[in-house]
Amino acid sequence: VPPYTIVYFPTRGRCEALRMLLADQDQSWKEEVVTKESWLQGPLKASCLYGQLPKFQDGDLTLYQSNAILRHLGRSFGLYGTDEREAALVDMVNDGLEDLRRRSARAGDKAQYVQELPAHLKPFETLLSQNQGGQAFIVGDQISFADYNLLDLLLNHQVLVPGCLDPFPLLSAYVARLSARPKLKAFLASPEHVNRPIFGSRKI
Repeated sequence: VPPYTIVYFPTRGRCEALRMLLADQDQSWKEEVVTKESWLQGPLKASCLYGQLPKFQDGDLTLYQSNAILRHLGRSFGLYGTDEREAALVDMVNDGLEDLRRRSARAGDKAQYVQELPAHLKPFETLLSQNQGGQAFIVGDQISFADYNLLDLLLNHQVLVPGCLDPFPLLSAYVARLSARPKLKAFLASPEHVNRPIFGSRKI
């Protein structure tokens, strides 16, 4: 039985970065898919610490909050930088990604969101340019949990806002480079990933 269980809605949402990380680290996990109907019935929601999903099981450890889960897996698999300095930068990147994720989830006016998107992507192009000329990862020379989160957001935006990475050659190359990692490539081509919608019923 896999030690990990993801309890979440049938979407990519806030769990696809976790799934990418686990797949790339050659881990298996169990999915417990929660339908909107069962969620609205109430008992599961009432049982969740903050009344929200995802819920993540690592053996007898139950975690909520997607970024806490990412950081936990980052510590578990050595995906949190090589020292305290890199760990601080990884945290900074991930907090910036959280801002971008919240903006995309709240975007009511797609035209305005698309217009403002380059300004929100530019910091990540800058970070890449400052790390080995953009030829490595977002921090340091080994993958971190923030890379999976960034890759997930960039892949989603390429679907939602085609061409959005055209002004950002380093980010474009980064997506291609990370997506070519053998285990990630297999995951990204899997029916489970391909058939899962980015959001539920809502699109930006």
